[in-house]
Amino acid sequence: MNYKLVIFDFDGTLADSFPYFLKTVNVLAETYHFPPIDPENVDQLRGMDARQLMKNARLPAWKIPLIANAFIRQMGKDIAQIPLFEGISDLLKQLSNLGVRLAIVSSNSEENIRRVLGPETAALITHYGCGSSLFGKQHKFRKALAKVGVQPGEVLCVGDEIRDLEAAKGAGIAFGGVAWGYTRADILEAYADSTVFYTVQDIVKTVVSA
Repeated sequence: MNYKLVIFDFDGTLADSFPYFLKTVNVLAETYHFPPIDPENVDQLRGMDARQLMKNARLPAWKIPLIANAFIRQMGKDIAQIPLFEGISDLLKQLSNLGVRLAIVSSNSEENIRRVLGPETAALITHYGCGSSLFGKQHKFRKALAKVGVQPGEVLCVGDEIRDLEAAKGAGIAFGGVAWGYTRADILEAYADSTVFYTVQDIVKTVVSA
């Protein structure tokens, strides 16, 4: 076994919430006074990291937590609109059955995540590190390692954004990006220290194969 712990991001990695994000963010744009997203620009935006997105939207840092919390609250009201990606429940069960410990580190709320996963799948998760700030995942990763009792070399982080990759690198853990998430696969491929997963079984192979 290559890894004893796999830490997953949630939105865009386990949950197909990007369509909901696009719909909701333009409602929040009116409330918090930032430019709405033009559907024609989505592919370009998927090539940017979080700092570039903030600059593009002309968003001051102090507004980010307000917007994020408003989005999480609204998602909680619309939770039935957020599905898991196909094969995710089976992936988590397969890894758990192999003896791999599972964690989720996300800026979303634990309540929202548990509701999307459902009780049976949610029970497979050893540790939830939720409510992280936009650039606060590195600290959450270290807490997960301490909670589970593993070393950085025994951990794989699976996410869909450049900030996930940067946080994993800062915590000294391996990173793999999913091709079905927010950031385009070609952007993830450009990072030499990142593996790109095109199917859920690619994740399993990386965890259990030499």
